[in-house]
Amino acid sequence: MIPHDKHLQIGSLLFEDLDQIDLTGPFEVLSRLPNSTYRLYGKTAAPVRDLKGLRLAPDATLADAHQLDVLHVPGGFGQEALMEDAEVLGWIRQQASGACCMFSVCTGALICGAAGLLKGRRATTHWASFHLLPYFGAIPVNERVVVDGTWVFAAGVTAGIDGALRLAAELRGDEVAQAIQLYMAYAPEPPFDSGTPETAPSPILEQVRRSAQTITTQREQTARRIAAKLGIATDAVDSFGENRGFVGEPAKSFIPR
Repeated sequence: MIPHDKHLQIGSLLFEDLDQIDLTGPFEVLSRLPNSTYRLYGKTAAPVRDLKGLRLAPDATLADAHQLDVLHVPGGFGQEALMEDAEVLGWIRQQASGACCMFSVCTGALICGAAGLLKGRRATTHWASFHLLPYFGAIPVNERVVVDGTWVFAAGVTAGIDGALRLAAELRGDEVAQAIQLYMAYAPEPPFDSGTPETAPSPILEQVRRSAQTITTQREQTARRIAAKLGIATDAVDSFGENRGFVGEPAKSFIPR
């Protein structure tokens, strides 16, 4: 746990066509941490729209950002445009070198992977992109939240809330995280047990797979290009294929409690 008298600087990367709940779910949690400041950072000061049109504005540009204690990288279809963006990837690397924690949500893990930061790390991401993690040197772990050292990875979309609560507990203690959870009334009771590929009815799973096929194909092509740049042999990676059941060791706290 970080000492309570240390002021935490928390920042999120903001970009066009992100999935807003990858951003706003964690924001709901982390912005409530005591003695902290939370800001959104974009390549420019211009507002962006999420993939469904929600308008969001940055607080500052990447160039204006001081060293953050926590960097949160969300995902969404717009992730593809950042995978070979030298400015954004360089900024993420720079922030990661001095941050006490990195927090990836959904396909934000792919952006971090493109920055060369996932080699040898246990990680997770959205189920439709899970098979791509080895292209970045990561060890895929099929869990909703994965902790590896000072990194926290949340799987798809709403898992960002779970990951943020885990991170809140690591940073400020369990009681703080529990109070935030209670304020949010976060006790989900979904009407359907269809939130994972393992539990969704087969026709629904195939329908959603087809709807995501175009972006998935794009991501696969990009991942192969980046693997080549990172010097990662793709033969073994390709054999990973559809095997999405790999589970590493149980997640461990990264901050002494």
